[in-house]
Amino acid sequence: MPLPVMCRIVALLQNRIVSWCALLFSTFALHAQEPAWSLVWADEFDGADGSAPDVSRWSYDLGGNGWGNNELQTYTDRRTNSWIENGRLVITARKEPFAGSDNRRREYTSARLKTQGRFSWTYGRFEARMKLPRGQGIWPAFWMLGTNITSAGWPACGEIDILENIGREPRTIHGTVHGPGYSGGDGIGRETSLPDDAEFANDFHLYAVEWTTNRIRWSLDNRVYFTVTPASLPAGRTWVFNAPQFLLLNLAVGGNWPGNPDATTVFPQRYEIDYVRVYAATNVPAPKVQAMIRDGLPAVAWADAFPQARLEHAPVLPPVWREVALTGRIRSGLFEEQAGPGFYRLRWTR
Repeated sequence: MPLPVMCRIVALLQNRIVSWCALLFSTFALHAQEPAWSLVWADEFDGADGSAPDVSRWSYDLGGNGWGNNELQTYTDRRTNSWIENGRLVITARKEPFAGSDNRRREYTSARLKTQGRFSWTYGRFEARMKLPRGQGIWPAFWMLGTNITSAGWPACGEIDILENIGREPRTIHGTVHGPGYSGGDGIGRETSLPDDAEFANDFHLYAVEWTTNRIRWSLDNRVYFTVTPASLPAGRTWVFNAPQFLLLNLAVGGNWPGNPDATTVFPQRYEIDYVRVYAATNVPAPKVQAMIRDGLPAVAWADAFPQARLEHAPVLPPVWREVALTGRIRSGLFEEQAGPGFYRLRWTR
């Protein structure tokens, strides 16, 4: 069985790290039959401040037709509703009267980006590190639709909601699938909250699904909280999650589920996306933590084939492990995370 590695950073001397590493037997080792992941697509949103999202990756849905949910916004492709800022995508909902090219006048504007017509995938790990907006009637989502929606229609095309949040539930997120005979209010889903019951709008968190043959699993900060298989469907219903889907990011205002904004809702509201990454399943050896110097500072790093890994730190021995909130980046095939004195190990669940 592969073994995780624990490393202690001892000192930073003359621009290099002196480190001590030891193997630890652990019940958290990766099972050999489970896949790792290989990064196949990403947007790190590293364009110039104020620029548009990468048009080679994203297009827009436009207009104010209610989007099947009696939503109140007009979606636009204006920079006032979506732009790059400090290495993040910002989608902003504003309270402003506006009529788009469909000539429907609405009292709110926002943006809905999608990879439709540019990129789609059958199976993989789909993740985004995001900070959610807040407020009654505010509805951010990170989700997927089948590429055959133009021919099969919805819900026969299948929909995977990786993340949804409605403003009246600031401490709750939802993961759901919709398909023929199990859509809308009959979608199959589950909700979850943060361990400390904090509001999701307070900080960035990692939202992901791992979609493999006959299984979809949702995770929050790499903790799996929900799984759907064909056995989860109502009797006689069809599993449609075996064909390509594309990604969507949007921020809706109002609608049947969240309800409308009220006097407590503050505008504008910002939905911030640090990155979106897509991985394909693969098989590689379990990762090892390595100590390194990056940009003159000590760091720890491990193979980017393990995005589901959780980094834990203990300042002294005997160790009392605490999870590290990951804020690092991918470079040269490695996840890199700034580190300080103490012991580090990777932990993961499959």
